[in-house]
Amino acid sequence: MTSVDDTSPSGASAPRLPIWMRPERAARGPRPSHSRADIAAAGVRLADADGIEGVSLRRVAAELGTGTTTLYRYILSKDELFDLMIDSVMGEQGPPAPAGDWRADLVAVARETRAMVLRHPWLAELPATRPALGPNSLVWLEATYASADAQGLAPDEVMAQVTTLLTFVRGHVAEELAERRAASRSGMDMRTWLAAQAQYGEMIFNSGRYPHLSRMMLEAETPHAPDRFERAFRQGLAHILDGIARRRSD
Repeated sequence: MTSVDDTSPSGASAPRLPIWMRPERAARGPRPSHSRADIAAAGVRLADADGIEGVSLRRVAAELGTGTTTLYRYILSKDELFDLMIDSVMGEQGPPAPAGDWRADLVAVARETRAMVLRHPWLAELPATRPALGPNSLVWLEATYASADAQGLAPDEVMAQVTTLLTFVRGHVAEELAERRAASRSGMDMRTWLAAQAQYGEMIFNSGRYPHLSRMMLEAETPHAPDRFERAFRQGLAHILDGIARRRSD
């Protein structure tokens, strides 16, 4: 019989405690052969090599030289494995030291976040709306909110500004990673791909139906620059921060 404590008001089973609230090792029984850090590191190695779709409890167990059922002594689900992996990556280095200027501090957070996802592309495929909230992730969240928080700003406004910034970073990195995959599939980098489109582009220009698009295609420098992603990131980030600055001055 299920007790009242085990159910939610609707009668559904109550959710289990987050992994961060459970002890890593039981008070009784044999000393565990592995740690959560070991499990996270194995998952990260697999994801870095084969993408997030290449991560399974079976493969992590094999990486550790143990059985899949053994992992359930440490984690209860694949989602908990992902939480450990995210927090492990967040702990590779701490957030940037604050400079005391909100704009400079948010630029630093944005750049470090971009670099982190480029090192571990699978991060871009995991939902940002359910943060891991492990110890390393909490340090990063606190530092990011501290950079954006200011006297007179409501908490919802601070959260909106941080969410807008990080959504831009994730979206930009997703495009950067997609370009890498496209180049790998086609065997053409962006310069080669643009050259292959030249005849079609000329047809677009000559049609006269797309004057604004034609102007972008003819005059914009960023798509042809070897550092186009860095340029686009810098320009886009400036637009985001300019918008935040206007909101703060209202």
